Amino acid sequence: MCDQELNTLLTALYVLIDDHVVPPRAGRGNRPLLSDSELITLAVAQALLGDHSERRWNQHLHASAEWRAMVPYLLDQSSYHTSG
Repeated sequence: MCDQELNTLLTALYVLIDDHVVPPRAGRGNRPLLSDSELITLAVAQALLGDHSERRWNQHLHASAEWRAMVPYLLDQSSYHTSG
């Protein structure tokens, strides 16, 4: 799959998840830096690309300017499994 096709797929997936899967945020407080929709989209992208190592996937995301542009806030390894 070429990068442009992957970007199109992930954008459509993000919109679908944001509109139909993740409930709208309710209540007060600060919005999280990484939305649930972004996190789910990143997890699906990891599975689609066949990367089974979370550490390697996280390193790949941080090393890629393209990924950083699509998802401005990326978790570091120590935050990957924490729930907020």
